[in-house]
Amino acid sequence: MDFRPSEDQRDLRRGIRELLAGRFGREALRAAVEEPGRLDRGLWEELGEAGFFALRLPEEEGGVGLGLPEAVLLFEEAGRALLPGPLVATHLAAGAVPGAAEGLAVVTGVSPEGLVPWLDAADAVRGDAAGAVPMRSVDPLTPLHRVPRTGRSPAGAVEETGAAGAAGAGEVAEAALLTAAEQVGTAGWCTDAAVSHALRREQFGQVIGGFQAVKHLCAGMLVRTEVARAAVQAAAVTADRVEIAGAKLLADEAAVANARDCLQVHGGMGFTWEADVHLHLKRAWVRAALVLPGGKAAEEVASAL
Repeated sequence: MDFRPSEDQRDLRRGIRELLAGRFGREALRAAVEEPGRLDRGLWEELGEAGFFALRLPEEEGGVGLGLPEAVLLFEEAGRALLPGPLVATHLAAGAVPGAAEGLAVVTGVSPEGLVPWLDAADAVRGDAAGAVPMRSVDPLTPLHRVPRTGRSPAGAVEETGAAGAAGAGEVAEAALLTAAEQVGTAGWCTDAAVSHALRREQFGQVIGGFQAVKHLCAGMLVRTEVARAAVQAAAVTADRVEIAGAKLLADEAAVANARDCLQVHGGMGFTWEADVHLHLKRAWVRAALVLPGGKAAEEVASAL
């Protein structure tokens, strides 16, 4: 059995990467950072025209007719580009919310953790966001609101309320998988950025990529990325909740750890506002907390052992 991406899948990945490189390059990314909370509706519609949101809708319903394995490829590229907006919620709403599939409507949702990204920019909200209050987000490209939660278990865990149970179990699993794919995109970007910098930056008369410590950092980043990518793509084939939880754990770890190591390879300049590394780290933190965070994902995996 051949598990390598097919030619069509490689073309799909290449197409969305070229679209995002031309439409949301570094200048557009920096412009978005300077205007937090503003969503580029033109880009959103272009994504709709490219089939990003309607990818998994049947062709007879105006969709592309593909599946989760293809969707994770697109979301990995979106994560790599740090594309802002409630991409996962709008993708999941295609076919259910008018205009979502075409990119004419921006749809957000209440996550099981009671968080709502991009609430003010959304045309529709899936779940009960009543009483949602704005909160400070560490990621300048992901404005957040929090829905008040009513009950807590004796152990201090938040009870499932109307807000928390906004989506069915299957949709929550799909949201976790697509978010994990975005995390893989960040992990891959950080690996490439670290290697590229290590091959350019010179100290003591040689490029820092020749130093063993830097080699180890970059090798570890590559291993984390490839393991997480394999787990995400495998879970996309099986759609098994436990495998999705395991993939989310691996992808969260790869994104956060790789962003930290990428900062380390860049040295002092990596910690400046002008560098893009910190944006990937901050987005990785938010994605990790937004849906199926580490504790819950670990419990899901442990319960199946």
